Amino acid sequence: MIDGQPFAVFQPFVDTATGLIAGVEALARIKGEDGRLCSAGPLFADPKTNQSWLRRFDREVRERALACLHRAPDDWFLSLNISPRWISRLRPRQPLPSLKQLTRNAIDPGRVVFEITELSGTNQRLLEAVRQYRAAGARIAVDDFGAGYSQLDRVLALQPDILKLDMRLFKDAARGGPSCEVVKALAQMAEKTGCWIIAEGVETPDELNFALECGARYVQGFLFAAGQPGFFATDAFVEHFAALRDRYVRGKLRERQRMIRLRQQLGELMARLRPWAEQQIPPEHLELGEAYPWLLRIYQCDRSGTQLTPNFDWQAGTWRADPSYLQHNWSWRPYFHQLLAEGLDERRLTLSPTYRDATTNQYCLTAGQFIANGNRLLLLDIDAAAV
Repeated sequence: MIDGQPFAVFQPFVDTATGLIAGVEALARIKGEDGRLCSAGPLFADPKTNQSWLRRFDREVRERALACLHRAPDDWFLSLNISPRWISRLRPRQPLPSLKQLTRNAIDPGRVVFEITELSGTNQRLLEAVRQYRAAGARIAVDDFGAGYSQLDRVLALQPDILKLDMRLFKDAARGGPSCEVVKALAQMAEKTGCWIIAEGVETPDELNFALECGARYVQGFLFAAGQPGFFATDAFVEHFAALRDRYVRGKLRERQRMIRLRQQLGELMARLRPWAEQQIPPEHLELGEAYPWLLRIYQCDRSGTQLTPNFDWQAGTWRADPSYLQHNWSWRPYFHQLLAEGLDERRLTLSPTYRDATTNQYCLTAGQFIANGNRLLLLDIDAAAV
């Protein structure tokens, strides 16, 4: 037996659309004789903890959280953690203890989100439990989404309403690098399947910026509040969130202004390159100086996307011809679809979204414009970091 009493604290979810608190997650704590609260997380993670005691402890924490919900605003939701390991031990057709707790505390199931804390060993019993939760009117969330890619099939099977991004993966992605694109892709997948995203563990303005970049509907973390025994006012973080959101928007506007300037420079550069490209003059006769430090290479493709010329790479103030990609066809690349679809008008300059080049492993953009009466496509690869 563990010394101390079970206790519930509440960490708010901030709605990114309003800055208001939309709900809270109940977190388990142990209250010692001195009144201090300690996280119960290590107990749940320790395989040596007596599982029968742990189930009773968990249900007592839920009971205390549900008893407190009557003091919260009526439009708040409460997120409760549920372990599939314990659900799997229930007898077939046995009523779910968590739903019985809602009835006992006169809680509308529509105010409750049951948060599946792990997906290892997901079985038919869990799917049945999820159906019972939904039939009662509750919503389903999956925690630590992205922590293990083998979970994707289980996530699709559960069809959750909410996905919580794995905290460690989220924090790593917020610092940039390959995991950044992975998390964005996971968030896009969630959006396409109709799920709302929760970003938890948000502790810094940069992490909030990344959460907004991912389209998170709710954010949760120490940037706003730790778990507390009581409830904050619904509008407690509105001003703080508004200031952070405005900071994010100003940053995005600066990015947009940089892109506008880049497009202007690209228009000037294309005008200089067009005669050179159409007359197929050797690159050593092309003088660009240092006006375009972000330029990586120039090449041409036909209308079907097949490369007709070597890559002319601009390196250390000189041109280097790389014939490695002659006759390669790039029409299958996502950015190329845009160039082909939007660039048939020779007067129009198209610019791809930022992508990670598989060969050089750097972030790039590709600009393109049709030349030679629409028979060839002049392409420029751009170093996104330099922009």
